Amino acid sequence: MGQAGMAEAAVRYLRSNRTPAPEPVEALPRPDLRCVAEDERAPLDPAEFRRVLGTFATGVAVVTAPPAADGSPAGFACQSFTSLSLAPPLVAFMVGRTSSTWPRIARAGVFCVNVLGAGQGDLCRAFAVSGADKFAGVAYDAAPVSGSPRLAGAVAWIDCAIHAVHTGGDHLIVVGRVNALGTADDPSEPLLFHRGRFTRPAHP
Repeated sequence: MGQAGMAEAAVRYLRSNRTPAPEPVEALPRPDLRCVAEDERAPLDPAEFRRVLGTFATGVAVVTAPPAADGSPAGFACQSFTSLSLAPPLVAFMVGRTSSTWPRIARAGVFCVNVLGAGQGDLCRAFAVSGADKFAGVAYDAAPVSGSPRLAGAVAWIDCAIHAVHTGGDHLIVVGRVNALGTADDPSEPLLFHRGRFTRPAHP
């Protein structure tokens, strides 16, 4: 048998032993998405909600954005900041939908998270005030990638670009892709927020 004959025999053999195609898999039905009815809502008192969640101590940060067309940067105090992913490097923060600072950060498309130190409680209060010149008398330089204000004395800084924005009730969940980050040369202890007030880490 020549090479042509051997090839034809191989093709016939493979065709006769072909594995049958798998049966198609039916897609699962889509879930029934609907609003929660009033009689299904948990009877939660907002004050009690805040009291209980306040037992979870968090760090405190100031999220900043580079100067807009009017020449002024933007920033607000943020308690709800967290790391999200290592690969790719992502972080997230939550901001109220009624925030007057968020639209400026959204337009910039970038931001810098400044993790505050234990002695920066007054700085945090200044950035929590709406409508004031929050950067008056505040020392800062530009973050290396976004140009957002990097506050002097911060324990750490994380320079980001907005990666995604999701809705979460009366807040927005902002996901940032980390482009650069670092810590202070001689970082102090972090500023903590617990039970409605600033505190410091307790050491044994």
